[in-house]
Amino acid sequence: MKQLHIVTEDKPGVLAGITEALANAGINIENCTAEQVGGSAVIILDVDRYDDALRALAHTPYNAISEDVVLVRVADRPGALAEIARRFHIAGINVRSLRLVSRSGTHAVAAISTECIDDARAVVGDLIIG
Repeated sequence: MKQLHIVTEDKPGVLAGITEALANAGINIENCTAEQVGGSAVIILDVDRYDDALRALAHTPYNAISEDVVLVRVADRPGALAEIARRFHIAGINVRSLRLVSRSGTHAVAAISTECIDDARAVVGDLIIG
């Protein structure tokens, strides 16, 4: 799976500009995280058509980059994410981001981004979905 990452100046209308550009291109946003970090806006998107989304955003002032993530299925219970984090620690792999994409009550799906996606797949191979 791929995620789109956009880091830009934090100002009114940024999220509107990004989401409108995607809507105009017929891109469906499946998940969105938007945060203010200092004077910057950091937006992470999961969309239905990544290549089309990158092309749509290329015509805006928002520079988007695409990043591979590993999707894993974990038990929805205290400590489940800690177990995943410990695996990466033991393997000496830095986790760039970890986001819960969905929760069903018994299980959760997490998207994990690392510096080396192939190594990440090896670390959590028993939990990968998709």
